[in-house]
Amino acid sequence: MTLKWWKKWSFVIILAVTGIIYYGASTGLLKINGWESVDPVGEESSGEDWQLQGIDIIDPDPMPESTDVQEESGETAASQSEEPEPAATPEPEETGAEDIPPEPEPEPEPEICIGRVEDDYFSDALFLGDSRTVGLFKYGGLGETATFYASTGMTIYKLFGAEIVELPEQQGMISVEEALQHQSFGKIYIMMGINEMGWGTVESFTEAYAEVIEHLQELQPDAIIYIQSILKVTTARSDKGDHINNEAIQARNEALSQLADGEKIFYLEVNEVICDEDGGMVKDYTTDGVHLKAKYISLWEEYLKDNAVLLD
Repeated sequence: MTLKWWKKWSFVIILAVTGIIYYGASTGLLKINGWESVDPVGEESSGEDWQLQGIDIIDPDPMPESTDVQEESGETAASQSEEPEPAATPEPEETGAEDIPPEPEPEPEPEICIGRVEDDYFSDALFLGDSRTVGLFKYGGLGETATFYASTGMTIYKLFGAEIVELPEQQGMISVEEALQHQSFGKIYIMMGINEMGWGTVESFTEAYAEVIEHLQELQPDAIIYIQSILKVTTARSDKGDHINNEAIQARNEALSQLADGEKIFYLEVNEVICDEDGGMVKDYTTDGVHLKAKYISLWEEYLKDNAVLLD
């Protein structure tokens, strides 16, 4: 009786069990890999639920454990696998530098030395001065070679306004200022100061002298300027006790020497050849203790020739 019952109902029982298993797997009610049943809210069974053993059921459409991680890792892999494009090298801007010619190298400064010259050196020279320079013009050998703007009583203060110059193309006498605008010189010799003794101070005299030099450079920018020392007087004349004395002359000469720069302005100590061991003008060289006799003017002139600036 029992065997007949099993044969009669075994097919139905097997079919029912199979349906239950497939239903549980498809609805997530069963944990397939562990063969444990799972309740509908996702908690593990307390052990009272039934278990299946020996049947390996595979989920036909398993859910990924973490979709976000897979997508993120996919993006990372893609970003790592793709090589970055090389940065574009910027084209150099055109500055036009190739069109600009190179600056010429500055010409070397001419080497300056002091040496001996002859009369032709003074062909482009100008002498500015008082009565002592008038004596150089009259009794020296440069009157026919150099140009002289000199007069008795001339001072550094009234030099440019003095109407003492006569030019062939001008009517009458014109001022030194105007004459310097019509003629060009390569050398300018200045001998002034004896008539200014007793006027102002060493500082005010030197300042006025410096202004004269500055204006001369404006009018004659290519000229070498020679500052000649104020000629001293004899010791006897110096000892008279007035404003004309060798101590005061020496103080002004020392200040004038500081105006020289050794490039365009030079100081000449002419007293070296006309003074004695006491520092005054040799008494035999003068009749009044102030001006050189005609025959001794050559001492002055020779000194200028021996101490000329030579540019190589």
